Amino acid sequence: MKDKSNLYDLKSRKNIGGDKSMSDFYDDITIDVLARTLWGEARGEGARGMIGVANVVLNRVRIAKEKGKFWWGNNIIQVCQKPYQFSCWNRSDPNFKKLQNIGIEDKHFAKAVEIARLATAGQLEDLTRGSTHYHAKEIKPYWARAKDPIAVIGSHIFYRLVD
Repeated sequence: MKDKSNLYDLKSRKNIGGDKSMSDFYDDITIDVLARTLWGEARGEGARGMIGVANVVLNRVRIAKEKGKFWWGNNIIQVCQKPYQFSCWNRSDPNFKKLQNIGIEDKHFAKAVEIARLATAGQLEDLTRGSTHYHAKEIKPYWARAKDPIAVIGSHIFYRLVD
């Protein structure tokens, strides 16, 4: 168990006690970016919806590692923040400013942080059966044409577009 004096405050993004190793610092940033992505993309979908988005991120990272690298990035931070992949990180998206200011006091963000911690520890079941992409039911992106969905969670439809 980690020493609690080395806690990271996700709201202020500051170390609130003790010295951290660079590895711990990077882990905290990874959890923070993933949690903000889950919150920005699926806070209205509950835990299962946020897990589905986390599954897509993790599946993309796994594929990048298997292939040696991939266009969408090679780690959680790169995958989450690749331009135009997760709309909450697009500067024109209304969620972009919101996700910068959200803190752990928000119950949906607290759940997103919990899910992000489980995801980075390799403790999430893949509810999406290997999905690499998803979209909300009310939109029909060009890349989903003639593709068969492999999972539906809440209002999101999931696809595996890369083998």
